[in-house]
Amino acid sequence: MRVLLQFSACFFLGLCIAGVLLIAMMFVGRFDWIELMMLTGWPFAQLGLHLLPEPFWNGLTGVTDAAANSSVQSFLQLCVAMMQVALLFALGFFRLWYRR
Repeated sequence: MRVLLQFSACFFLGLCIAGVLLIAMMFVGRFDWIELMMLTGWPFAQLGLHLLPEPFWNGLTGVTDAAANSSVQSFLQLCVAMMQVALLFALGFFRLWYRR
């Protein structure tokens, strides 16, 4: 249980850093980097859109045929990409601070 709490704290810190990096990339105007980051989230986003049932996505987003909606797909890609960046930071922090 302690390890789970420690990793959750590292993941939260990674999410904060990923959010700051996203804001910094927007501020600097590096939208091509944001597109590359979103491209890494595409496979898992598509997998989630196709594996989870349609009523789930309709209820979650309030959009009919949410799996085919480009705005929903783009937002989900960004969320997955942010989680991947946060996970990389979390693994690094966890190894640095708690695994010796």
